[in-house]
Parts: sequence; C-alpha cells; structure tokens
Amino acid sequence: MAHKLWEKNFEVNKEIERFTVGRDRELDLYLAKYDVLGSMAHITMLESIGLLEKSELDQLLAELKQIYAIADKGEFVIEDGVEDVHSQVELMLTQKLGEMGKKIHSGRSRNDQVLVDLKLFTRHELKEIVDSVKILFDELIQKSNQYKDVLMPGYTHLQVAMPSSFGLWFGAYAEGLADDMLFLQAAYRMTNRNPLGSAAGYGSSFPLNRTMTTQLLGFDSMDYNVVYAQMGRGKMERNVAFAMATVAGTLAKMAFDACMFNCQNFGFVKLPKECTTGSSIMPHKKNPDVFELIRAKSNKLQSLPQQVMLIMNNLPVGYFRDLQIIKEVFLPAFGELKDCLQMAAYIINKMEVNEHILDDPRYDLMFSVEEVNRLAANGMPFRDAYKTVGLEIEAGNFTPCKDIHHTHEGSIGNLCNDKIEELMNHTLSEFHFERMENAEKELLK
Repeated sequence: MAHKLWEKNFEVNKEIERFTVGRDRELDLYLAKYDVLGSMAHITMLESIGLLEKSELDQLLAELKQIYAIADKGEFVIEDGVEDVHSQVELMLTQKLGEMGKKIHSGRSRNDQVLVDLKLFTRHELKEIVDSVKILFDELIQKSNQYKDVLMPGYTHLQVAMPSSFGLWFGAYAEGLADDMLFLQAAYRMTNRNPLGSAAGYGSSFPLNRTMTTQLLGFDSMDYNVVYAQMGRGKMERNVAFAMATVAGTLAKMAFDACMFNCQNFGFVKLPKECTTGSSIMPHKKNPDVFELIRAKSNKLQSLPQQVMLIMNNLPVGYFRDLQIIKEVFLPAFGELKDCLQMAAYIINKMEVNEHILDDPRYDLMFSVEEVNRLAANGMPFRDAYKTVGLEIEAGNFTPCKDIHHTHEGSIGNLCNDKIEELMNHTLSEFHFERMENAEKELLK
C-alpha cells in the first residue's frame, strides 16, 4: 500500500480508511489539473525564497507540466492505495525525480492546497457557466426580436389577463439572466482570491511570498488573513451555489412555461421533435421531456446552497473533515447546470411560435383593459370606464379591438432589448477572465 502524507507507524483499520477517504479519490479527479497549477506557482515561489535550487525547480516544473498534460487529456488516475490528488501528484514526482519530489510541500498544508485547487477549479467552471448563460441569453434576445409583434395572452392567477407578446416572454427571461449574471460576477470575484500560503490556517514560519503566488495564478488579490483564508472553505462554495441557484431558478421557471405552452390546451409553441418523446400506448403524444428534465435538474440545483450551508454552518474556526463532504454536492453541480443551459439554448433556438393564437375567441376578453384605457383617454373617468366595459362583458356585447399601440419603455411596443443587452454586456466586461487565462498560459508555457 502506498504511503500517506500524514501516516506514522501504524496501519489504519481498513473500514475506517474507507469511511474517511469517502469519495475523495473519485472527486479529486475534478481537481487534478488545478492541483498541478497550484504546485507550479508554489514551487516557483519556494525557489525565489531559497527553499529550492534553480535546477530542482526546472526539473520539477517540467515534470508537473507532463502531469498537467495527462490530467488535461482526462487520463490522470489516482492509484489504488493513494488517498487523494495531492498524494498522487507527489508520488508521480518522487517516482520520476526521487527525493526532490518531496520538497514541494514545504510551507504548505493539504488545507491550503485543497483551498487553492477548489478556487482554481471553481473560477474556471464559473467562466464556462457565464459563457453558457450568454449563449442562452443571445438566443432569447434573438427570438424576442424575431417575434416582437406576435401577441399572446398574459396571465395572472392562471387566468387570461391582458395582452402579452412573444417579444415580452422571451425578453423577460433574457433580462432575468442579465440579473443572474450579477450574482455570477460576485461569486467569481469572491472566488478569485488566493488562499495559498495560509498553510493549515495559521501561516508558516517560512518567509513565503504570497503576493508572488497571487500574481502567478492570476488571482485578483489574496485572502489576506490566514485564518479567514481557511474560514473561506465552505463559504466560497455556498456563495457560488447561490449564484448557480439563481440561474437555475430562471431556467426552471422558463422550462415550466415552455411545457405548459407546448401542451394542446395552449398550443402556443412547438418544441423541436428531437426534444420530445412519445408514449408507449398513446400514438398522439409528444412529451416535452427535455424541458421537464431541465426543470427537475434546475430545481435540484436550487437546493445546493442549503446543502452546503447545512454541512458547514455550525463549524467553528479552523479546518474540519466535514468540509470534505461539500465536494460531493458541489463539484458535479457545474456540469449539471451547464447541461441544462446548453439544452435550453438548443430548444429555444429551434422553438416554433404559433402566430395565430388570438384567432381563438376565448382570448377576446384580454383586450378589456385596452378598451377601458381607450374610454379613459377620451375623457371618461377610469372607474366609469371600468364599469361600462364590465357591463358590456356581462351582457355578451364586448367586441375587442386587437390593434394595440403600447410605446412606454419595456412594453409590447418598446421592448428595450438593446438596453437589456447593454446591461448584460456591461456585467460581462467586469469579470476580467483574461487575468486568469493569461496567468495560467504563462505558467504552462
């Protein structure tokens, strides 16, 4: 059995080992690339303060680049008997470079090592989420502009209420994503701070240069206080989970609308046939399975902040093994949200809209407010106009005028989609992902 970094001179009971290692060997594969990047920055700093020779640094960096390439291709393996990604990387270095491989841990603890791995992983995944949100946003804006003149009923209490439009419906979800992007930006900025050098949570007697590792890894700043750096474990995941949950909330609501509008009773939209399934006994059925799964997965993702919170919310200062369990719910969540965003963008792109909804007389009454407003605009007091139209409806004498002219901002005739795009683009411009990308490229070149 391979040696553990913390092992003394006794062998741990096998069942206890199984229980305490948990799913770390499986979940740490998410972190392999980032563990290597963190180690490259750390040893570059160690050489600068005299804890490594230049020749040692060069050999270690060359070997770490090889390990990064293996991880980048998805071929990194944590061997049987090796506890985690950190142990596996160190083992691979010592197999190639002997005792020199053991020097990379000076001035570092597995606590700050996993902290930096999680931050490097999370900021990368947040960029991918941001990119996927923007793709869906663009599809929604395009559809909103394309169908801006197609009217549909608006509902309150699931009762036909007032005229809406597909321009408004698609655009509403686009603007929702523009607000959600602010949460993602806040999550990214809190994530993109460097905990490396906090060691086990109380710093190190080595003269570590934390500013150097912050710059090498392209962080915006460091987590300055070493105790706070450790307290950030769990807090970062919770904050990021809230940002992901707000995106998921927008997706879930949109998916419910689309499922409802696709059903025969509404018939407002037609989903791409490849996104629906049939029934085993009813030949006429076309079930909106993809949107139903988006709804379910998005609702599950909305529970993520609570799961993280309940694991970590009663822990005092310092590191505890409880935090390991957060990885089980947190690391796979990014892939699930990206899947939902990509599927939603595909369906929105292919979705067809019914342009003749209002031919059905059941929707005539939604123009009642338009008639009340017309009478009021011509001088009749609003309450009298309301009563007049109400009496016409009761008597069955109401005749709708479907030619409507809304011009105020954000309404049917003035969607303000250009302003919504400005909001989104302004938020996107403030992420500065290029700092992260340039730093990582520089380390790996």
